[in-house]
Amino acid sequence: MKKHNFSAGPCILPQPVLQQAAAAVTNFDNLDLSLIEISHRDKSFVAVMDEAVALVKELLNVPAGYSVVFLQGGASLQFCMVPFNFLKEGGKSVYLETGTWATNARKESELFGETIIAASSEDKNFSYIPKGYEIPADADYFHCTSNNTIFGTQMKAFPKSPVPVICDMSSDIFSRTINVADFDVIYAGAQKNMGPAGATLAIVKDSFLNNSGRKIPTMLNYETHIKKESMFNTPPVFAVYVSMLNLRWLKENGGVAAIEKVNQAKADLLYNEIDRNPLFKGSAAVEDRSNMNPTFLLTDESKKEKFDAMWKAAGISGINGHRSVGGYRASIYNALPLSSVQVLVDVMKELGKG
Repeated sequence: MKKHNFSAGPCILPQPVLQQAAAAVTNFDNLDLSLIEISHRDKSFVAVMDEAVALVKELLNVPAGYSVVFLQGGASLQFCMVPFNFLKEGGKSVYLETGTWATNARKESELFGETIIAASSEDKNFSYIPKGYEIPADADYFHCTSNNTIFGTQMKAFPKSPVPVICDMSSDIFSRTINVADFDVIYAGAQKNMGPAGATLAIVKDSFLNNSGRKIPTMLNYETHIKKESMFNTPPVFAVYVSMLNLRWLKENGGVAAIEKVNQAKADLLYNEIDRNPLFKGSAAVEDRSNMNPTFLLTDESKKEKFDAMWKAAGISGINGHRSVGGYRASIYNALPLSSVQVLVDVMKELGKG
């Protein structure tokens, strides 16, 4: 029985993508060589990188004046690269604190200069997205995290900012339509909706570069990687290749606008059951519920052993909640079919009959 994979990340990938990736590991592009043993300068892989970048631009409708690069180090390295590149000497940054990763990003900025918290939801264990906060007009940039995998919240709209906006979109990029022009930097680890762990996507407004006045180490300078077209050093060839295949799959299935409708249907199906079934309750504020990472709790903990046995028997994997929240987290990224969500909902309904 194929598992229904609700893992928060690394996440589920489409079966056709996995099959193509597996084949490329043994024989890539009919070279009789493995993808992971050829030179990244080989024209076959250069074509992969070029297509991956082109697909990002097409699927997200990236406007002119932005560069797209594939990096390494995950979103966690971006926490450091962002202030290194964009926080001016003597300047200040502003962060919206909505969860663990947003907090970690803010802490890195504090190493480089004055860092202000515009608003925080820590007072209620990050169960909501703050609203009505002000962004100082004299800041160098405003940083936010669009979706919070641990706490199951998501920014449904982004603030009108008087300063450049930088957003960590690791866990919901390519899941819904966005206006890239509203941001000066978007970054995202691959291992949610894009591909396997090991690659990180960055979309950078060219006019935003080289304004910090800092001396930036070569490897941590966005311009280094932009000038070398993601090839300054050996890129994570497998992660980029699988990301390219996954973006192809997304395009073939109607693109971001089409998958957004599917994702909404999945979220509606699950949240409707959480709200209908008295044995469950959501852990995030209703208006801020994530369409990628629904989190929920049992209202009767005596049912836990039975519920756990039931969902495991149904072939469900990866729904245990993060220790910071407890309960359950059913991550429903792009490649998870609606039918898998229905299996989980059916188990929840069956528990309600007992």
